[in-house]
Formats: sequence, structure tokens, C-alpha cells
Amino acid sequence: MSRFVDQLIATALSDGGSKRGMTTGEPHDPVRATWAEVHDRARRIAGGLATDGLRPGGSVGVLAAAPALIAPAVQAVWFAGGSVTMLHQPTPRTDLAEWAADTLTVLRMIGSDLVLLGDPFDQLAPVLAENGIRYLMINDLFDGEPIDEPVTAGEDDLALLQLTSGSTAEPKAVKITHGNLFSNISAMIERSEVDPEVDTMVSWLPLFHDMGMVGFLTVPMTFGIELIKITPVEFLSGPLIWPELISRYQGTVTAAPNFAYAIVGKRLARVGDDEASYDLSSLRIALNGAEPIDAAAVRMFTDAGARFGLDPGAVFPAYGLAEATLAVSFAPLGAGFELDVVEPDALEKHDRAVPVAEDDPRRDTDKARSFVVLGRPLSGLEARIVADDGTVRGDREVGEIQLRGEAVTPGYLTVDGPLDAQDADGWFATGDLGYLVDGQIVICGRRKDVIIMGGRNIFPTDVERAAQAVPGVRAGNAIAVRIDAGTRRERYAVVLESTVAGTDDERALAKEVTARVTDAVGVRPFSVLVLSPGSLPKTPSGKVKRAATATTYSDEIDKASA
Repeated sequence: MSRFVDQLIATALSDGGSKRGMTTGEPHDPVRATWAEVHDRARRIAGGLATDGLRPGGSVGVLAAAPALIAPAVQAVWFAGGSVTMLHQPTPRTDLAEWAADTLTVLRMIGSDLVLLGDPFDQLAPVLAENGIRYLMINDLFDGEPIDEPVTAGEDDLALLQLTSGSTAEPKAVKITHGNLFSNISAMIERSEVDPEVDTMVSWLPLFHDMGMVGFLTVPMTFGIELIKITPVEFLSGPLIWPELISRYQGTVTAAPNFAYAIVGKRLARVGDDEASYDLSSLRIALNGAEPIDAAAVRMFTDAGARFGLDPGAVFPAYGLAEATLAVSFAPLGAGFELDVVEPDALEKHDRAVPVAEDDPRRDTDKARSFVVLGRPLSGLEARIVADDGTVRGDREVGEIQLRGEAVTPGYLTVDGPLDAQDADGWFATGDLGYLVDGQIVICGRRKDVIIMGGRNIFPTDVERAAQAVPGVRAGNAIAVRIDAGTRRERYAVVLESTVAGTDDERALAKEVTARVTDAVGVRPFSVLVLSPGSLPKTPSGKVKRAATATTYSDEIDKASA
């Protein structure tokens, strides 16, 4: 048996497994199940899967949003010897025919002919049937005979096939083995010093994303940590439910991307002294792993949360990606977020991160560049910085980040077949540009997004930080996109969201953004396009898609320059 499955079973059968568990259904109908009860349901579902003919090594798609269904379902697939793929979920605006076609493509890619279907997507059963997609209802498997013994799984057997955030028309799945999974979740527990007998995790993150699935379901389920789990819909319907649950359950560990911290920070700042009170004093880890980490969003959250006892040292910067299972590095516990402020010329022209002195007046102006320090790699992982010519770079020298270790995926499944992720020496090229400071990782941006003009590397984050500082620009919703990339005519545009889109104030906002960005990076944008809120294409984790934005709005970007 793999170490991962062994730990799942040991936790369920332990004293802690019968005491600690998962609360779902907040805020209207909270229900709690211990991890032992989740395990019992999983064994019954696994029995049904075995009876239905799932063979060891088989791939199973899961389409459900309710955590109370997903937790036993994925555990059941592992007990039956299969791998789990959390399928892309349709939204109210999704064309169901296109979604079904994309789902068929994914199922063919992962070699699966079975979907486990649950609330609220059980109503899609006719759509699956019409398209020849076989399914089983998770609720129908709860009353089956439990599996006698879990199927023996090896460390190299697949546990997860994590779909990437790219286009569903050209899907790609990251292969996560039992060994990958156990190595990374164990390292996360070790570095974060999570204690199952003390800590309580609170999360609304989607379970079709790696942070939600691995970090805030698999980790607590495997090690028996108390978990309060709601869905993204419940969070977006009323963002203050998040601090409310932290307060009610005395949550100690949570996580979210930039936009969520910004939203909740704004909402908390508007809470009057005579309104509902929150208690965030129990929170010791508020993880932010959405690169690049937005310092303004973090400050908005910590400043507003201070009224309610939030320790700013709880902010927990991290670097992660699905190809490393989840987490690559964590900042030191209790340190909050540390900014590394560097000289722009050395960074943009010579790929060197030269620090700006503490007493240098440029530190607090647009004449410097700042990045969040993301800590050292977790146990079992090593990182190095590599130049374009393959040379390994030294401290504070910028290049591509490469990773090696037990948590790193062996490769991908694509529509064109399997694809290796590691070179002959086991190194994985992340596509992220960054540098090391005393062994700690700093991210500058994605290689494919860097704008090259006049011999300078202009990082989109610098453009976006300046644009978002303009009043009227929605926090976290201004991006820089490359135009004519790789040619002598390479330029960039700023695309942003604002409530003034389509009004008389739109032109004035675009003019102010142009001035602010030009002053910050020294190069005028080709155009500034102002869109209404909710227009920018985003990944399931809430990150804006730069390339998709450039493609979708190419005509509007050209018109905005006129």
C-alpha cells in the first residue's frame, strides 16, 4: 500500500479520526461528519466502483460541488485503485453542448469512461447520457457493500490528474502520483507546523483547483485536521461569510488568492462599530499563493482585519504550482510578507536584482521594483535559477526557476498523448522568472508574459501595480498584455475593469492610467482599454488570463489606441 493510502486509513481508524472531521453546508444548513464517517462512506462507494468494474489504474472523473460528496468520492476512487480528475464545472452561462464536447475530450485524454456525479450537477445526467458519457450518482453508492480491502497502490501509481487552467478545448492534465502527493502534503504539514489536535482549517476554495483539492481537502482528510468547508458560490454570494466562519470556529489556517483578500478587506473596512463583530485573533496562517502576490490587497486585508484582532504576521506568502503537486515554498511562519525592493535598471537590462537600501528615497516610489519573498523550498524539493543558455545563475541573478524533487510530476497527459515534464537529471522548467535571496524564492513573473522593449524586460506586474493605484480601477483587475510579441514592433496595452466603463468618465480614467503607468515603467502603453466589471477572462483560481485577454479583446485594444 502507498504511504498516502496507509495514512488515510490510519487517520480514519485513529482516535482523532472519530473526534475530528469536516463541517459543510454553512451558513444555512451546517452538517458535520467525522473523518471516520467519511472513511466509512468512502469504503461503500469504493465497493460500488469495484462492482461496477473499475479496475486498478482506472481513471474516474468527478463532477460535484458539494464537499460532503466529493470527500468520500475521491477517497473511494483511491481505495478502488483509481485516479481522480476533478472535471471543469459548467456555469449558468455555459453552453452545455460545448461543455459536454469538452468533457468528452478530457475523458478520452485521461482514458476514462466514468463520471461520478453529485450535487448540484446531478441535473446534468441527461446531458451526459445524450453524449454517451457513463456516470454513477454518488448518492446512490452510499448504501452499497463496503470494499473488503483497498486495492494495493504503489508510490508511482497515479492518484490525481489535475487539469490545468488553460483552454478546455486543448486540455492538459498534470500527473500526480501517490508518492508525489504524500511527499508534498507531508512537507506542507511539517513547514506550517499544523497540529491536528489544535488547528482548524477554513476554506471556500474550489475543489477542482489544486489549492482547494490538495491543500484544503486532501491534507485535512489525510492527517485528521478539523475542516470547515464551503463552496465558492457561498463565498461569492456574501464574502463576509469567510471571516464569520473563522470567528465562529476559531479558525487557525486559511488561504485565498489576491482578489479575495482585497474584497474582504474592503468589506471589513466598511463594517461599523455597531454591526456584527468578528474575531480573527485565532488566525495564524492566511496563505496567499497566487502569483504575483499583490501587496496592496494584503495590506487592505491586514489593515481592516486589525480591528478584529488579526495578527499581520499571519499573512503567509507561498509559491506553488500543480506540477509540484501544490506547494513549492512557504515564507517563515509568523513573519508576514517581506518585500524585496530592487533597482529597476539592473533588473530590466541586466537580469540582476540589486537591492535598494533601506534609507534610499526611491524605495517608496515607482522608481523601484518590489517583489514578495516566498521562502525556502519545502523538504524534498530543490530549486535553481537557470539562464537562457542553460547556465545556473547565482544569488540575486534572474532566470527561469527550475525544480527537482519527490513532489515534482513525472509529466502530463495531453490530447496528443503523454508528455514528460522532467529533463534527464530530473529538473522541471516552471516557466516562471525569478531569483534566489539567501535560498529564498522570489518570483518576477511568467517568462511568456514579459514585455521586451528597447532592450528592457518590462514585467507586467510593474505595469499592473501602477494601473491599480489609480482610483476607479478595480483591485486585481488591471493587466498588461503583449502586442506583436517577439518582433521589433513589440508593444503592450493595459486592459482593466472599472465601473466607469461606457460613461463620460472612461476617457479620463484611461488618460490617468496612461500617465501613471508611463511614469512607473518609462514606456507609454499602446492603449488603455476600460471594460465593465466581470469582463476579464480568468482561471478557476481567479487569476486573470493575459494571453486570452489579448486574443479576446484584440480589436478593442486597437480601437482604444485611436
